[in-house]
Amino acid sequence: MNRPNVILLLADDLGYGDLSCYGGVGVETPNIDALLEHGVQFCDGYSTSAVCTPARYSILTGEYPFRNPNTRILPGNAPCIIEKEKGTLPKIFKKAGYRTAVVGKWHLGLGNNDLDWNKEISHTPNDVGFDYSYIFPATNDRVPCVYLKNRLVENLDATDPIEVSYEKECPFDDIVTSKKNPELLRMLHSHGHDNSIVNGVGRIGFMRGGKKAVWRDEDLAERFLEEAKGFIGEEKEKPFFLYYALHQPHVPRVPNERFVGVSGLGPRGDVIAEMDYCVGELMAYLKQENLLENTIVIFSSDNGPVLDDGYMDDAVRQNRMAFHHPAGPLRGGKYSRFEGGARVPMIVSWKSHIAPSKSHALVSQVDFAASFAKMLHVDLEDWAVDSQDMLDVLLGKTVKGRTEIFAESEDKGYFLRQGKWTYLPASDGPEYELYTNTELGNSRDPQLYNMEYDVGQRENVAQIHPDVTEKMEQRIKEIEKSSKTR
Repeated sequence: MNRPNVILLLADDLGYGDLSCYGGVGVETPNIDALLEHGVQFCDGYSTSAVCTPARYSILTGEYPFRNPNTRILPGNAPCIIEKEKGTLPKIFKKAGYRTAVVGKWHLGLGNNDLDWNKEISHTPNDVGFDYSYIFPATNDRVPCVYLKNRLVENLDATDPIEVSYEKECPFDDIVTSKKNPELLRMLHSHGHDNSIVNGVGRIGFMRGGKKAVWRDEDLAERFLEEAKGFIGEEKEKPFFLYYALHQPHVPRVPNERFVGVSGLGPRGDVIAEMDYCVGELMAYLKQENLLENTIVIFSSDNGPVLDDGYMDDAVRQNRMAFHHPAGPLRGGKYSRFEGGARVPMIVSWKSHIAPSKSHALVSQVDFAASFAKMLHVDLEDWAVDSQDMLDVLLGKTVKGRTEIFAESEDKGYFLRQGKWTYLPASDGPEYELYTNTELGNSRDPQLYNMEYDVGQRENVAQIHPDVTEKMEQRIKEIEKSSKTR
């Protein structure tokens, strides 16, 4: 096999039912759907977590999140949780002579508890395997709302230094906040997001200074698209790996002006349409540069969907009126142990190499590391301990996938899938997430579901199959205690 380019497109909070090719009602995603003309559509593809930071950690390290105690939803000024010495997905590609880049959302921390936004940052994506990085530090609802190019904040004005705080109370006496000044908001918050106001939108965390460096929300998609194309266009004769971390449809959902109202589903639908446009533009650029037939494109999402995640953008009503179910037939969503939390869209496309098909093979994003190491003949040594070689599955050559899927919820509650069975251990946690109204999958009773006929996880059959329940309970404990699973 030649050394194909690889692009990993990772959406943010996109659900199993949010694409038209996955049966989504009321949504149109023609450019993402078009990937299936030369691609495999995975019906049983999983993230390792129902929230973003742990899921992204797994993709880049090939490890389950529980192996790193810092895998939680990070504040915007957290230190980097991937050690410089750790083996990573981009390092696998670099070993094989690839150029590597990350563009878009990062949210894995920066610096080493020495973060100064006004100087070169010591621990960035460039220190964990990426030759080039153009990111925003955390999420679009967290400060600082700036672009970071490699080690420096872009457009920083030395006379207007950036200060960031995630203390409970604002330490800056000269800034406005959405809690104190709601009249300055163009988008009201439903919960949280009542700290600094940036571009008329309340955020999590407090930020002072850096006025020339602050992004405009409407420009994020185009800015990241241009950076992705720019990286691809440089030294095109060399193979590349691009991790293109799309920020849609995470809150706040602020599409570019030309996408406002195009979906009929409100801002959430509009930013999904904007995301689909970006995918189409990227694919058109690959075609223009004669790179399509030598580029593997993976599209997936970090975790399941959420409607009201802190802003009053009418997503709940708009989706209900259109009979659109972001998680499709699955129960739960972002934050949850139910399938809707970590079972996500996953498409692998490669023009002239993959025949269009649907696959029910069990696959996990944690397997990208071992799979591409196999493709590139890179020795993993002790890297990526939970990653399994699923290369032939990803390329549609076989439907024999994993024997099991292991993933977690926001509160570190696990679930295990083996074949037709999905098992959730007993838990004392709340039934619903307080603010988003998401079913979390917690119960004081163990839960066992037969996914062959009960994909919506409505009939708990744990008492009917105590042997299966006990076996899967023991397997979870084995994984927790293990140093590796591969």
